[in-house]
Amino acid sequence: MGYEKTLNLPKTSFSMKANLPQREPEILNFWEEKDIYHKMLKGKEKKFVLHDGPPYANGDIHLGQAYNKILKDIVIKSKTLSGYSTVFIPGWDCHGLPVELQLMKKLGKRRKEEVEISSFRKKARDYASNFVNRQREEFKRLGVFGEWRNPYLTMNYSYQAKIMETFLSLYKKGYIYRGKKPIYWCIECETALAEAEVEYKEKVSPSIWVKFKVKGEVSSYILIWTTTPWTLPANLGVTLHPEESYLWVKRGNESYLVAEKTRDRVEKELGIKFEKILNRKIGKELEGLAYEHPFFNKECKVLLGEYVSMEEGSGCVHTAPGHGEEDFITGLKYGLSPFSPVDGKGYFTEEAGEFAGLRVNKANKVIIKRLEEKGLLVKSGEITHTYPHCWRCKKPVIFRATTQWFLGVDINDLRKNALKSIKDVNWIPKISYNRIKGMLETRPDWCLSRQRLWGVPLPVFYCKKCGEPVINEEILAPIIDRVRKEGVDFWFEKDEKELLPEGFSCPKCGSKEFEKEKDILDVWMDSGTSHFSVLRKENLWPADMYLEGSDQHRGWFQTSLLVSLGLFGKPPYKQVLTHGFVVDNEGKKMSKSIGNVIDPQNIVKKYGAEILRLWVASTDYSRDMRVSEKILKGNIDAYRKIRNTSKFILGNLYDFNFSSDKEPKENWLEIDLWAYNSLQKLIRDVLKSYENYEFVRAFHLLYQFAVREMSSLYLDILKDRLYVFPASSIPRRACQTVLYIILRDYTKLVSPFLSFTAEEVWKNLQEREESVFLSKFPPLEKFDKALEERWNKFWEIREKVYQKLEEARVNKIIRSSLEAKVKISVPENGFEFLESFRGDLPMLFITSQVKIEKGNEWSIEVEKAKGKKCARCWMYSESVGEDSEYPDLCRRCAKFLKEAKYA
Repeated sequence: MGYEKTLNLPKTSFSMKANLPQREPEILNFWEEKDIYHKMLKGKEKKFVLHDGPPYANGDIHLGQAYNKILKDIVIKSKTLSGYSTVFIPGWDCHGLPVELQLMKKLGKRRKEEVEISSFRKKARDYASNFVNRQREEFKRLGVFGEWRNPYLTMNYSYQAKIMETFLSLYKKGYIYRGKKPIYWCIECETALAEAEVEYKEKVSPSIWVKFKVKGEVSSYILIWTTTPWTLPANLGVTLHPEESYLWVKRGNESYLVAEKTRDRVEKELGIKFEKILNRKIGKELEGLAYEHPFFNKECKVLLGEYVSMEEGSGCVHTAPGHGEEDFITGLKYGLSPFSPVDGKGYFTEEAGEFAGLRVNKANKVIIKRLEEKGLLVKSGEITHTYPHCWRCKKPVIFRATTQWFLGVDINDLRKNALKSIKDVNWIPKISYNRIKGMLETRPDWCLSRQRLWGVPLPVFYCKKCGEPVINEEILAPIIDRVRKEGVDFWFEKDEKELLPEGFSCPKCGSKEFEKEKDILDVWMDSGTSHFSVLRKENLWPADMYLEGSDQHRGWFQTSLLVSLGLFGKPPYKQVLTHGFVVDNEGKKMSKSIGNVIDPQNIVKKYGAEILRLWVASTDYSRDMRVSEKILKGNIDAYRKIRNTSKFILGNLYDFNFSSDKEPKENWLEIDLWAYNSLQKLIRDVLKSYENYEFVRAFHLLYQFAVREMSSLYLDILKDRLYVFPASSIPRRACQTVLYIILRDYTKLVSPFLSFTAEEVWKNLQEREESVFLSKFPPLEKFDKALEERWNKFWEIREKVYQKLEEARVNKIIRSSLEAKVKISVPENGFEFLESFRGDLPMLFITSQVKIEKGNEWSIEVEKAKGKKCARCWMYSESVGEDSEYPDLCRRCAKFLKEAKYA
């Protein structure tokens, strides 16, 4: 007879070919139709709130955003299965330059003056709405769970009202002021920039040495060095370190003032030798020394500042309070106004004298030439250095003093409180605490003004007569109420009389003529207000976690913290997890110009979102995350192995019902107990990894369990029991019981990573919840360390046996391990251990025969097995032919068939 039909061969509809790009949308529809996310939130007392940092609604998602949302989803799902109600409200940053510039490009406009503001703002809202909808679908396609039907948008009317409310509250508490000081300014985008909107990259700049003539002296000069010649018209002083030693050194008929510590380097860089020291002074002794301005007929003086470095230049620092933070602070100390003869487009004003009308990025050459003509240029060259650039247009920015609105980080001890409060936050990884601490320590006041069109207006009026800014509840409360109902656009469309209460007069001078502010609020105020606008409204404040890229130490983490401390006196988050940037296989930043950009949508279409999820799970977020076609292929290989393990188990459970067919532990073999014990260790270690956000460790534990403990060991050993033993026999049902438990618990453990595949497996299990995400992680059970150690010792012996079996295959003694008889000679001290496995050794080695005997030392021999090959189980046995009814079967198979009553 044909014996194949007497075997319990695997059967399953779970295909080895995943076909993820086609199958995943079906699972997405299932989650949507069954409302799995909202069902996840029900019936749980504990809450875990991960507050979403809003991406800009200005284009399709890129790989960094895909990484971020998948990482958040892993946190959400691991917390869900840990018993938490995991609230995740996705959000979008809809205002600001990112949207405005993209829309300007689409409209073919270069300057904001070229557009009509009301029409432009309506187009901006439509533009942002379009990309909110596109990005929402792209994020959902990645298998990310959340409140997608009701996300938060910073352009929602209620949210816009909250932004204004926040500004008013912070103003009333004294944190916000108006002042003139130097800030980052982009002459291309024509707007102020916040610290977080500046990125640093290399730039080639002029490097010039200039001599300033000491007043009243014929040939005495102060030697300065600068990389921004265009700021020299705004020079108001030269700053020295008060405690450093300075020298008057002779060069020909002239004498120069340089710091003593810089002398050797100055000589080397200028290619000269100073002839002798004429005088030596401490910096503070030179305070007030007068010199002639290089371009204007005015006197400037030597100032003092402890920030002056001896590491570059001459130790004599050209100081323009209108074009530098430290210069400004020094100017304040000496009562110098922040002179800045440059307009918003980057052109010198009439105050710049002969340079009026020149644009600053073109002025350097003209200024250098003029210095040369005046005999003040000592040396000119170039230097490549790191310089601030605009995060949007990528052009170099300037420091420019303008009148703006600021949030003072040192008002009411805000900075001190921020530095104190971050100690109570759990920063992941730990090193990120140092990053946020350093940035808080050095950050300047937060510039809140933006000279743009698309955003929430600064809710301020100015008295036309006395110039007094007016911000109070009387005029703003009705405006904020109106914003809540119809949005902020009316601010730009109505005149001042329509916006202010009838008869309102200036509290200072009594005038009734006002002008409204035309600037909008910095977009970081929009997102920095999100915890107030979203979480407090839903009674979810403070968040359990913020999770963003490490660049947000300069951005959202800081702005959210400052707003929260100003309003409520404590941080808006309990933990902050940060990840690196996505780079290519060589560690280079993704760039369209280099051609190394990988589009997440293309990966999803080609391989499926599951492969992206696996890449995220297998990548260490604490550093920059590398990605390439080669890396993705490695993830595909890992995915196949995990899927194949699930397929094998499902295929061998086709006739098993857990509730009616499961066998109690007393009927399990020791190998079953080992597999179950290994599962308990896996559960313990993976749950600990999830708890500590060590996702790479969790992934590797799950992957190794699938390919080693399962595929290489347990599943390979089980095949004989699963296929050959009678279908409902206790040994077969026992291992099916263990397989079911392993697959059920493994699927739960891997589901935060491989969400689509876990759901697909889950549908093939009985006795289950509607979705794997409505289940819980398996409970922790006792782990038997002694059992693990016993089997680890055995696996070492098995590995040696397998080496000998492989040698026998190579030498053509056998073709497969079932053709082998293994003879093991064991010293007395190891004999008892191996003897305890005696009855199971052929099964464990997957050979036909095993003989063990005592010897002086360990030795393993492989020879051809005795007897004939059984036509049913393929094992070799001397009992083949004994049974006349089944002459081509071994005694065991003949017995099985008779018991099963096969015809």
